[in-house]
Amino acid sequence: MHTITQLILDNNVAFHPMMGNSYKLNKTGKEIIEYLKEGQSKDEIIKTLSEKYEISPDELFIDVGDFFAKLRIYGLQQ
Repeated sequence: MHTITQLILDNNVAFHPMMGNSYKLNKTGKEIIEYLKEGQSKDEIIKTLSEKYEISPDELFIDVGDFFAKLRIYGLQQ
């Protein structure tokens, strides 16, 4: 089950009320969570960030992939 939609974002902290866990996020991590809550896919997020920050999608692919891996480790994404 995807629990991203259950996260409550406040400043740079994401709180999951059902699990009782809080996660400190940097600005980009918060943006990724917001995009996921909007229903964007990993590829769409990479494209959005690439255009916003003028970074090549190839450079972002690894960083965004690492972030998604952490979400899976924390049980927030499958």
